Amino acid sequence: MDEDIAKKKKINLVSHLKKLDSLLIAFSGGVDSTFLLFLAHQTLGENVMAVTANSAIYPIRETENARTFAHEKGVQHVVFESNEMSLPAFVSNDADRCYWCKQHMFQALLKMAGEKGIENIVHGANLDDLKDFRPGFRAANEAGVIAPLIDAQLTKQEIRFLSKEMGLSTWDKPSMPCLATRIPYGSPITKEKLKMIEEAEAFLLEQGFCNIRVRYHDSVARIEINSKELKSIMGEGLRKAIVDKFRETGFQHIALDLEGYISGKTNRGLKNYLKGNNK
Repeated sequence: MDEDIAKKKKINLVSHLKKLDSLLIAFSGGVDSTFLLFLAHQTLGENVMAVTANSAIYPIRETENARTFAHEKGVQHVVFESNEMSLPAFVSNDADRCYWCKQHMFQALLKMAGEKGIENIVHGANLDDLKDFRPGFRAANEAGVIAPLIDAQLTKQEIRFLSKEMGLSTWDKPSMPCLATRIPYGSPITKEKLKMIEEAEAFLLEQGFCNIRVRYHDSVARIEINSKELKSIMGEGLRKAIVDKFRETGFQHIALDLEGYISGKTNRGLKNYLKGNNK
């Protein structure tokens, strides 16, 4: 990564934000949306409002982290119930689940922005996100939601670097997509499954693991962690504690993915899933 290029991209981003007058930012509390919110608030001050969705698909700790950051920085912040679990098209967990979720959320943000007299809605997608299967982008385009980080050509690595320079504690925060991504396509999304996943992942985070996923496969939990940590998780005491906790949450069998954590792994089976469903 060229640090000078990253800094120039930041300057261009600020110039772009100045032209937007007022902003409503979809704020998850992750690396990208925190970086975007911080810069936007520095640039536009009170003309920025952060909005965070509260739902069973988002870990409680993430919502609380977003609330804390906005309060500490003096940013106008709203937490609303997104209610995507009421959408049959979402809970059926088809390949377009993200589209239906984002469409529903962006409609709520459009209404909110209209009531507040805010002209622009933005989200924190970065340039690297374009490399993955992201149906939510279609919903954003349909709703006229802007992605300033993509417009500025900022990558995840550059955003982490700039966040560290700016003193943001989120600079090295692991990516944390919604909990529904832990459930294979075609398996219906339920609050019970999401709760099991959230409790299991929270336990692993408490043990000091960072990049983790607990994939739901009916009675089986498949744990993904950094490959360098595979040995440490197999320590007798910790292994037994994980098994006991996961069974307490509802899983009957606990498996460790020997490949380790790799972002986007769920989408590997997407082609076969679409083929099997004639899409």
